[in-house]
Amino acid sequence: MKTLVVYAHPVEGSFNSCVRDVVVEYLSQQNHEVRLRDLYAENFDPFLSANERALHHTPPSTRPELARDVEDLRWCEAIVFVYPTWWSGLPAMLKGWIDRTWMNEVAWVLPSGANTIRPQLINIRRLVAVTTHGSSKFVNAMQGEPGKRIISRSIRVMCNKFCRARWIALYSLDNSTPADREKHLATIGQRVVRALR
Repeated sequence: MKTLVVYAHPVEGSFNSCVRDVVVEYLSQQNHEVRLRDLYAENFDPFLSANERALHHTPPSTRPELARDVEDLRWCEAIVFVYPTWWSGLPAMLKGWIDRTWMNEVAWVLPSGANTIRPQLINIRRLVAVTTHGSSKFVNAMQGEPGKRIISRSIRVMCNKFCRARWIALYSLDNSTPADREKHLATIGQRVVRALR
């Protein structure tokens, strides 16, 4: 499967970077064709300017600086998001990547005279979120897990109508032991591959 891994964490050597490495290595070993986007390392600009927002209904050619992102989205059959959950949701870097790249004529179109957008990323059949939470599952459930909703509801509906979204989370990272983290790293690759089947 053509798999795009979108990674968002500013600190190399963080636990999330270890998760990223295991996921990419395991996918490659299982013969997935993998492209990695490390948003912080690439210095991706998540800022949606007023000028860019004014281009909201124009084709992607009006934003040539995002050509690689557009090509990646049109190429992949699956996306694996690897990121920490901060303040109940996606890091601003990742949210900015979605805001800027899931654009008209890439993720959706609004045909003339229509009142609802139509999905365009029908090539994408699997979405997997791999995230860490400092707090417990209970706390996140009480908050409504907005990051999970963005990926499993908002993002998924722009993909193939049979697209499945999977959520793989390590909760209570702040209170976890080295053994807890090692166990997570030992199983995360297999869990992601299973989610992509």
